[in-house]
Amino acid sequence: MGAGPVPGDPVNLAVTQSVHLVTGPADRAGLTGEWRRSLYVLVPDDPVFYAKFQSLEEPLLRHLYQLHHAGAESDEQRIISDAYDSWVQVLLKLPLWARWHAEDAPAVVGPAEPPPLRYTLRSMRGHQLTSLYPIEVAAADLGQLTACLDLFATVGTAPGACSGSGQRDIDEGLTDLFRRVMDVLLLPPPSELLNVLRFVAIQEGAVSVTLPSERELEYQRFCEEIVTILSSGDTFAYRSHRAMYL
Repeated sequence: MGAGPVPGDPVNLAVTQSVHLVTGPADRAGLTGEWRRSLYVLVPDDPVFYAKFQSLEEPLLRHLYQLHHAGAESDEQRIISDAYDSWVQVLLKLPLWARWHAEDAPAVVGPAEPPPLRYTLRSMRGHQLTSLYPIEVAAADLGQLTACLDLFATVGTAPGACSGSGQRDIDEGLTDLFRRVMDVLLLPPPSELLNVLRFVAIQEGAVSVTLPSERELEYQRFCEEIVTILSSGDTFAYRSHRAMYL
């Protein structure tokens, strides 16, 4: 028998074996029970997505302040307040946020989940790919964020905003941004690719994953959808963003 992996060295996972390990009967039964309460989302290790998601914080807080300053409580205030709470819950699970805060301010993170394992994802040709991370998100949080998006889209201008054309343009931009972020979070991940990456997430130490051709094709299609959702409508932004995944 050959020697086992040396501690601290990258582990090159056999992807076909990984799929088998995470799709056994017990795991499938567990997922069936979890689905009613939560689901797994594949989020990219992508600063474009992270920046767009994080930029939702200021307008959510601003509109909450405007509604609170107006006096009486309202359904709009409750919806936006719930959405902000859910936004925080998702933020805490994003790989970039967890990694940066674990490295820069571990005392502030406190009870938050540890940052996900950093791993190297490669194509069959050996090219390094942008990593995707499976995060478990409560269905209620996605529902509350969606309700807030629907509110903004229905009202046309965000609650509490003035009716001037400048403010209307800002709010239309906010709704578009919000919709793009939610479309990524609600994008159904390829099941076999998700299974592989869920297995990677429970490994210890440095891990290198080479995707077989079938999974790589799923990866390319999925990432192309992410880039299109986030960056369509701006040719330069789209080309620059897509270059991250080549």
